[in-house]
Parts: sequence; C-alpha cells; structure tokens
Amino acid sequence: MASAFGSRTLSKDDVNYRMHFRMINEQQVEDITIDFFYKPHTISLLTCTVLSLMYFAFTRDDGNPDSNLWVGLILVISFFLVISVLAFPNGPFTRPHPAIWRIVFGDVLYFLFLVFIIFLNWEQVKSLMFWLDPNLRYAKREADIMEYAVNCHVITWERILSHFDIFAFSHFWGWGMKALLIRSYGLCWTISITWELTELFFMHLLPNFAECWWDQVILDILLCNGGGIWLGMTACRFLEMRTYHWASIKDIHSTTGKIKRAALQFTPASWTYVRWLDPKSSLQRVTGVYLFMIIWQLTELNTFFLKHIFVFPACHALSWCRILFIGIITAPTVRQYYAYLTDTQCKRVGTQCWVFGAIAFLEALACVKFGQDLFSKTQVLYVVLWLLCLAFITFLCLYGMVWFAENYGPRQKLASSLYLLTYRDWLTRLDPKHSWCFQSHLYFTVCSRFQSMLFIS
Repeated sequence: MASAFGSRTLSKDDVNYRMHFRMINEQQVEDITIDFFYKPHTISLLTCTVLSLMYFAFTRDDGNPDSNLWVGLILVISFFLVISVLAFPNGPFTRPHPAIWRIVFGDVLYFLFLVFIIFLNWEQVKSLMFWLDPNLRYAKREADIMEYAVNCHVITWERILSHFDIFAFSHFWGWGMKALLIRSYGLCWTISITWELTELFFMHLLPNFAECWWDQVILDILLCNGGGIWLGMTACRFLEMRTYHWASIKDIHSTTGKIKRAALQFTPASWTYVRWLDPKSSLQRVTGVYLFMIIWQLTELNTFFLKHIFVFPACHALSWCRILFIGIITAPTVRQYYAYLTDTQCKRVGTQCWVFGAIAFLEALACVKFGQDLFSKTQVLYVVLWLLCLAFITFLCLYGMVWFAENYGPRQKLASSLYLLTYRDWLTRLDPKHSWCFQSHLYFTVCSRFQSMLFIS
C-alpha cells in the first residue's frame, strides 16, 4: 500500500523530458575503451586528499601570515574542485574526460566569490586586490595614459602594421574559439558587427572604445574577426563537429506558415501549453537568440568595465585569467542553451547555463556598485538605442539565416554529407575479400550524390 502511494507511473512526456535534460546536463560516456579511466575511484581520491592535507598542515612553516592565507586559499579552491569532480554533473560533453567538465562546473566558486564581493565596500575591495598583487597600487587606467581615435585621416602602412600586435593576435584567436563555440557563420558575423556597434554606444563611458573607422571595419571586423570566424568554422568542418542551426524551425516549412505562426502568438487560438522560447515559434526563437546576444555582449562589456573600474591593465593576470576562464565555461553553456532553444523536449536550462547567466549579471552588478561615478554619466538614450539595434539586427540575422537555409540549405547539406564521407568511413566499410565490390559501390554512391547536387532545385 505504501509503495502504491510512494511511487507513480511516469508519463511518456516525463520520460522524454528526463532523457533530454540528462543528455545536456549528465551526458553518459559511450564506447569506453580503457575502463580504468572511467571507473569510480572515490576511496583512492579521498585517501590522496587527506594525506596531502596532512602533509601540508604539519610540514610547512606557518610563521608567515600572508603565506598561510595564500596556501589556505589555494587548498580551499583545490578541495572544492575535488568535490565538484565527485558531485557535479558531467554536462553536455564527455571528451576528453567527464571529470574535466565537472571541474569546469566548479565555476560555482567564482559565482560565490562575486556574491561576497558585492557586500564589501570600496576600501575592502581595494585592500583585497592589493593583497593579491601589491603592484596594483601603482596601476593606472589605460584611458588616462593613452589616446584613442587620433588623426584617423592619416592612413599609412606603417600605422596599420603597428596595430598587428599581441592583442590583434589574441583578437583573431579569440574569434576562432568563439566560432568553435557558436558554430554558425550568420550568428558569428552578427555578434562581430554588433560588438562594434556596442563600442560606439558605450564610447561615452569607456574612452578606449573610440577607434578609427579603418581600425573597426578593416582590422577588427574583416581581418581579425573574419579570419578567426573562418578558422573556427573550418576547424568545425575538419573535426566533423555538429553545426548549430540557430534559425531552424523544424515543423514550419513555408513562409506563410511562419508568419501565421508568429501572428498566432498574440491570440488564444489553442489551449495547448506552450512554454516560453518555444522552438516551433518564430517570434519566440527571435526572443531567445536576442537574449543570447544580450548576455554575450554583456559578458564582453564586463571585461572592459572590470579592468577600468577596478584599475588593472589588460595584460594583468586578473584580466587574461578571467578571459580564459569565461571562454572555458562558455562551451557547455552555449551547448545547453542551444538545446533549450531548439529541442522541444528540453524544458529547462542546464546547470552550467544557469550559473553562467548568474555570473554575467553579478559581474555587471559589481561594476555598477563600485563604478557609480562612471555610470552616473550614462546616456539612457544610447542604451535604449543599443537594445533596439540589437533586436533589429537579431531579426535580420535570423531572417537571413532562414532565407539562406530555404534557398541553399539542401544543396549545402548534400555537399556536407559528401564531405563527411571521409577516409575513416571508407576503412570501416572496406572488406578485403570484397574490395572490388566495395570500390564499385563507393563509385556509384559518389556519382549519385553529385548527380543529386546538380539537379537539385
């Protein structure tokens, strides 16, 4: 009797929901070749951590107070990451090893650190920064010692080549990594262009956003951003990675149907439950990608506001370590958000996606709290225009991606399927006893695919 009340039969929708959510939040490893690396070693891990703690606690000299704080802080972070390996989910990825992605989910510690920082005052924050690095006492803002957008009419090869420094290389490499994460030419180019517009709208707050037109258009958008996007997408195709179709509307194929479906969002035409950001809805898909664009731009803005308000240079460890950290945790975040946006069976965001959004807003909140003098100069009209421009460009981006998919999508799909017939696939199909039959079959397969590409409408 108790078991009858204590358990209930799960519906088909509940089973599908749990299965799809587990795929993005707790991905399982398949085709295990070396069992040792995937068997639980919790007792061994506990033994190693306890022994290492005993060693450091009783053998090191605790006469230096600063050293005690440093060692204690490092060990707290280390043990938190150990617990994250044991308790946190795998996330959507399993390569190179699920334990690595569980450590990445340890970014909860950074989230808690931001919560702690928000409840300090300015003097306490500065004391904490000076304790981390005493040289920060003498740091100056880049905007106070450098000039931006000066003599833009003077365009020489020497001046252009002088901009190709380590930051230009990091810009190029950064966009290569972003393309690996987003995996969409249309969305990558949209984010690239909107970031340059973001710099223009927030130039009244951060003077280092001021750039010459040729620096923004030629060096940033075309060379660094465009080259990085091409490199990242080429790597995706070479590695046969899954392409993200942010604009896909799976169950609506005609333009009239899409317009009708968007218009029906404002009428109670059906009593069927439709959740927010429904993947079948044109209007809500635009809203979902628009939210993605805002959070992405906010994360980029936080990079510049943090180093301007808390006064540390771009080459400092606080700057590049944060950029590297954000880049790592972005990978599972984008995958989970994409699944939430496109999969009708996924009805909640993944754990890492939630934590990433909280981190982005907490960083912005810390900037606003400790930079009130700076944000008091904010032009509200510029911010409103920025949000409207983001919405308009997002709509144009998705419209263009849908148009491209309708006109060139099948041909592109056939070409990509032909490309994915790699040498590795040939080897898996090859039978030494029937090599002639295999070669004939392969020849007719390739010819038929080329013929389909030629006669496709």
